[in-house]
Amino acid sequence: MNKQYDVVIVGGGPAGINAAIAAGRMNVTVLLVERYGFLGGMSTAAMVYPWMTFHDYKGRQVIKGIAEEIVGRLQEQGASPGHLRDTIGFVRTVTPYKQEEYKLLALEMAKEAGVDILLHSFVDEVKVSGNSIESIVLSTKSGRMTIEGKTFIDCTGDGDLCHLAGAKMQVGRVDDGLTQPMTMKFRMNGVDLDAVKKYMIDHPDEFYSKSLIEEIKSGVHPLTVVQGFYPQWKKAGLPINRDHVLFFTGPGEDEVLINCSRVQGYDGTKAEDLTKAEFEGRKQVFMLAEFFKEYVPGFEKAGIASIAPQIGVRETRRILGEYVLTAEDVTNGTKFEDRIAMSAYPIDIHDPKKDYVTFAEVGGDGTFDIPYRCLLPKEIENVLAAGRCISTTHEAFATTRLTPSAMATGQAAGTAASIAVKEGVRPKDINISSLQKILKDNDVILD
Repeated sequence: MNKQYDVVIVGGGPAGINAAIAAGRMNVTVLLVERYGFLGGMSTAAMVYPWMTFHDYKGRQVIKGIAEEIVGRLQEQGASPGHLRDTIGFVRTVTPYKQEEYKLLALEMAKEAGVDILLHSFVDEVKVSGNSIESIVLSTKSGRMTIEGKTFIDCTGDGDLCHLAGAKMQVGRVDDGLTQPMTMKFRMNGVDLDAVKKYMIDHPDEFYSKSLIEEIKSGVHPLTVVQGFYPQWKKAGLPINRDHVLFFTGPGEDEVLINCSRVQGYDGTKAEDLTKAEFEGRKQVFMLAEFFKEYVPGFEKAGIASIAPQIGVRETRRILGEYVLTAEDVTNGTKFEDRIAMSAYPIDIHDPKKDYVTFAEVGGDGTFDIPYRCLLPKEIENVLAAGRCISTTHEAFATTRLTPSAMATGQAAGTAASIAVKEGVRPKDINISSLQKILKDNDVILD
């Protein structure tokens, strides 16, 4: 491994993986740094499953590129069925996948692109000269290590790199700084999904109003997502601040991913808060498992198959960029001249204090653009952000935080960083048209 690179990417989640592959394919030297012993970020460490959504409500695919290539290769391995209809009707599609296969595939694709990878490494210091990062210092098992780079990309999710470099950051809501709650996800197996489907067909009024009950009954679409069991949840009276059950089927035939825990009031950038959240989240998991076995038809013989290695963190820091994407941009379906990605996921805010979710649909033609300026922190000139920590408001963040969007902004950032290195300019000074042409040629920007 070298100690000097053209592009240094911190964070090996969906954004970092796609950024690294994109940059490597541009024939520059690339290092991808990840704190865990595997890649995948929240998709693997927190078992965020499935990926949603690659399509708008009409079924038009709006996110492709390396993200779609990953889905295709997982399909070839039998590790994903591809894009399936969301059977609660919240979005158009969901994309199930097997996380262990994804961990390996991400490593393989990065290696194929010529990327150097350093796992078990945590960035704890950033050395800045003027308005540029000169190097980062990693804490590793073999001691501290200094890595120099020409251009850096923050794919940490929490904006750690930009924060340590002194960039201005935003956290949570404007009025109180509170962030969306965390969730400890877990899998249960031994689930009789036929019994679940039968109950849904017999009691449609107990489920989310947009649920595709008739399509499930006719077999047009396989059951992928269940939201409801409202009476059972109310009767149980669990001390968890939500009002319904939510779970996703697969990848095993008798397996589901439970997304029901809600851990509120903690700051995902503080070790003390994360420690408390992990403890509370795991207590909720066992409480929920007992609830499912006792109250939910089809779960009578089910048990816990696995619990996420870490709690899922929805929201922490975001950069204050050259442009801040707003809720109005989403609800108006705004188009930008410097767009580098598209999304069709609605605003989906899990309230930091209460038991409800605030929802707002994407306006216009059902998609909105993410502009390049959202990847550019104002103060630091040789760094880009991708994934969760791009420049948005708290409200707009509730859509851009989703995995397919993170993959798309990651590929855009990796491509832009490589162009900046080759042209010897700051990322903010690259030719946007040249960037967009490459992204169009690689199916990231779609007409």
